[in-house]
Amino acid sequence: MQGKIIAVANQKGGVGKTTTVVNLATSLVGQRKKVLVIDLDPQGNATTGSGVEKNKLKLSTYDVLINGTDVESCIVRSRSCGFDILPSNRNLAGAEIELVEFKKREYRLKKAIATVIDKYDIVLIDCPPSLSLLTINGLAAANFLLVPIQCEYYALEGLSDLLNTVERINSAINPELVLLGLIRTMFDGRNNLATQVSDELIKHFSTKVFATVVPRNVRLAEAPSFGTSAVALDRTASGAEAYISIAKDLVKRLNSK
Repeated sequence: MQGKIIAVANQKGGVGKTTTVVNLATSLVGQRKKVLVIDLDPQGNATTGSGVEKNKLKLSTYDVLINGTDVESCIVRSRSCGFDILPSNRNLAGAEIELVEFKKREYRLKKAIATVIDKYDIVLIDCPPSLSLLTINGLAAANFLLVPIQCEYYALEGLSDLLNTVERINSAINPELVLLGLIRTMFDGRNNLATQVSDELIKHFSTKVFATVVPRNVRLAEAPSFGTSAVALDRTASGAEAYISIAKDLVKRLNSK
């Protein structure tokens, strides 16, 4: 398995997207995979959650996309989690407008990471919670799409919008993009609605839904304040165990492609 690029996206915010990226990345490192995380979100939460000080960055994703800076010179190591990260901060917010000026703007990220892809087994792209030019860059660069989804009322509607976007990406920009799976996050089995939505997801998407659900878990919520993942902080926590299990399933899915 060499250089598989996975965009982690959902235009609905607050679904555990960044938590999923950081904890899956740490879990994959535990399976001896070489992992690169690309923080494509101007909020820079994946950067902070990896223990990297986003306000002190000399180079970031912004420099790669806008200035054409070599990716390798922008990558830093997450000492707390064990993976490499192309970090982000508020500078990236301006990239949305600046990208409009470029020809083939949708492919800026794809072209940039082509120079380092052979050094990694898996690249995880943390996309912003919107269907923006930044997200489109992530989807254009990726082989696979991973969708964290909270089992609540609006989730299915948002998922429908996202999948419609993927169809347009497939036809116009990246015909290779494939839905790798859906991860049910912040799951509370005591909540009847959560169970109903979960059943609906399985009904509509069958095996695309990862078998393991990610529960609401204190360790998942507090780990970013320590600049690390829950998997690195306490791998026996229920949330950490869930991501370790999903990472194993993810590798199996990639190996079968």
